Amino acid sequence: MEPIDGTLVMVETGAAIAYRLFDVGYAIDLDRALDLLATSGPERVRPVRGEGQALQIANPPITVMLGGESLMVATHAHDVELSARIFDFGVVSLRVKVRAAPTCRWDEFTRFGQQLHQHPAITGIVQHHLRLLTGRIAPAVERPTIAALHEDYTVFRVAHVRGTDGVPLDAEALAALDVVPLLLNETRPLSADARRELLPHRFSYYGDDLAILTWDNALVVEPGEQDTDLQYILEFANAQLLELRYYDALLDAELPRLYDDIEAARARQAVFPGRRFAALLQRLQAQVADSTELVERVENALKVTDDVYLARVYSAALELFRGRTWRAGIDRKLAILRETYAMLNGEAQSARSETLEIAIVLLIVVELVVGLTRP
Repeated sequence: MEPIDGTLVMVETGAAIAYRLFDVGYAIDLDRALDLLATSGPERVRPVRGEGQALQIANPPITVMLGGESLMVATHAHDVELSARIFDFGVVSLRVKVRAAPTCRWDEFTRFGQQLHQHPAITGIVQHHLRLLTGRIAPAVERPTIAALHEDYTVFRVAHVRGTDGVPLDAEALAALDVVPLLLNETRPLSADARRELLPHRFSYYGDDLAILTWDNALVVEPGEQDTDLQYILEFANAQLLELRYYDALLDAELPRLYDDIEAARARQAVFPGRRFAALLQRLQAQVADSTELVERVENALKVTDDVYLARVYSAALELFRGRTWRAGIDRKLAILRETYAMLNGEAQSARSETLEIAIVLLIVVELVVGLTRP
């Protein structure tokens, strides 16, 4: 299907929501965080659509409003709504919602989205509010530290898309929107094959809605402005992705350091050789336990129990974000740590046995010497 001419399509109530997700600690006590944020009216939010019951969330994240600001996009000032979502597995998601003109052409909305791509002022706004928010919830955060690794995602949200004649576009017509410049930031026209390959994740439930997912962005056409369930699960999937990437990077950094520490420990002279790896074994055990526990908690934070629309979008997002690939990489590195632990522990046990045997031999020799020299 050929893309629709963007000058012949009108967008109503459009906005861009820029998500910036950060790992701020090992875990967050959400009940304590609720008390600390009480003056800001925090909420424990779940998907509200009936089919949302197919998504089981053991510990729903906290949503809190952070206020508003103004942002210059090109030559126009736009109102900005700031909010945050706090996950128990140590992730804070800052959301910057920038509203477009109440009514504009599709090509104008596309330019608006492109101008927001990597907008430098958004980074400044996010960093400022991240400092304020983490300061407020600090007592609820276990092992607080803001990791260098973060996740960015943008959702372009539109309430209605109409033709210039005022007639709303149905699902089939919505599928013909030229979303390539908006979602892929490509200025040159793509071939039909390239569009199919790069934009395979398209979903529609009713006759007037549409969701298109990519690695960095998503377009959500949803008439009900209060229906934010799709954004909810996309944000949840990004929070899980961040944790998987964070622990993958953590284990990547740990392995070379571990090998150096093993060589240093082997070269070190020790009165009791069996104790030479004690600190390393303790560190390995803690690293494996922490990583395994946290990754399991992240993956179990949201469970899909039925093949409904929201569940399909969530599963597609995890596939798009290569969640299984990240998890496989973590499992492979954890297996290396476990094997290293077993090897070092075996080596330590052998050293202890050898030391014990030497001690026994020495005691026997001493007894013989004493016996022979006794008058």
